[in-house]
Amino acid sequence: QVQPVESGGGLVQAGGSLRLSCAASGRTFSRLCMGWFRQAPGKEREFVAAISWIGIHSAYADSVKGRFTISRDNAKNTVYLQMNNLRPEDTATYYCAADSRPWRDYSSGMDYWGKGTLVTVSS
Repeated sequence: QVQPVESGGGLVQAGGSLRLSCAASGRTFSRLCMGWFRQAPGKEREFVAAISWIGIHSAYADSVKGRFTISRDNAKNTVYLQMNNLRPEDTATYYCAADSRPWRDYSSGMDYWGKGTLVTVSS
């Protein structure tokens, strides 16, 4: 089993920045593809970003390209989501996820999920 644990959510004004962190335990971190998803109130969960085992591959939703950056530090078993130029429509609960399979399209989800951290962007 893999247990991702998110941190770093909060309230920020539009145009501001926030960095989310996610620590994952339970399995060799460097063998996990990691990702971020989000779910806004009344909406379905959507893919935000993903990164491969050692960071060679990354993928982003069109809505966050150029504003969000996913990165990882395998020595710290941690993945990050740097969010810049935040917009009110980025308001959502952000979930960290992990997957033990080789790099693929993760838009439909991953194997293991954290409990989420709330990000609120005020206008």
